[in-house]
Amino acid sequence: MILQEFLTGGRVDAAVFALRPDYRAMLLAADGIVPGPSDQASDALLQSAEAAASEALGDRSAEELPNVAAWREAYRAFGAKPQRTRNSLEALLRRAASGLPRVNRLTDLYNAVSVLHQIPLGGEDLTRYAGSPRLLRATGEEPFDTMADGSELTEHPDPGEVVWCDDAGVTCRRWNWRQARRTQLREDTTAALFILDALDPVTDKELDAAADDLAAHLDRLGPDVRTARRLIAADPTPLCVESALRPRRVRSAGGGAGPGSAGLGVGRPGRGCRCRSRAGRSRRCGRVCRR
Repeated sequence: MILQEFLTGGRVDAAVFALRPDYRAMLLAADGIVPGPSDQASDALLQSAEAAASEALGDRSAEELPNVAAWREAYRAFGAKPQRTRNSLEALLRRAASGLPRVNRLTDLYNAVSVLHQIPLGGEDLTRYAGSPRLLRATGEEPFDTMADGSELTEHPDPGEVVWCDDAGVTCRRWNWRQARRTQLREDTTAALFILDALDPVTDKELDAAADDLAAHLDRLGPDVRTARRLIAADPTPLCVESALRPRRVRSAGGGAGPGSAGLGVGRPGRGCRCRSRAGRSRRCGRVCRR
């Protein structure tokens, strides 16, 4: 598999950027990995992450950290209850005091990097992907394979839920909450996709640093490891984004609203639009504006 070609096919739908214009996804693919169970090196990295979590939290709860608070806000924006379905970063930080899970060395590695850099980070088996990754607002019909009470089960996301998908179905529900069984990392995984999620206040420089750290650790997992990465971010052109779930009618060339002519409600700023920031709301037109 040519890693860069796979990453080039990845995309984030406009409806997701309408929800959070500050969102960025760093996709990092790797192959040539020598697989294996948790080992001394991965355990030492997790211990470092546990110590870093303890220092970052102090006497605060995880949701008080700015990076976690941003994700709680994002979850509420698409209807999820963050106290019931926690983003992956918050879930790890809450477990750090009692010990982060030891799963296999690939999973241990990305969990540790997630905590060390305070960025949600997921890892999946690249060879089990059907097509390239896409982040979108779900219709509610996409299949998601999981386990319940020890039995295999197919669920479906809620309509409007933010999900990662490939051509076969959902690979991760609620942005970065729960991964599918089909693409999960295993002890025999030799090629993997990692997704690093960022919202403000995480800067592009901090996101790059997390990806650099992850790549450096992956390079130690075999003499033939190769990595490639791609950053996906919103179009920097100033746009006013109305709700992508309520598309407005667009007139066709004949003057009427033809079939399939509804758009995402993306246009130039309205009259008197005064965007305060990349993810600000216009004081006069009331639209969510992204820069």
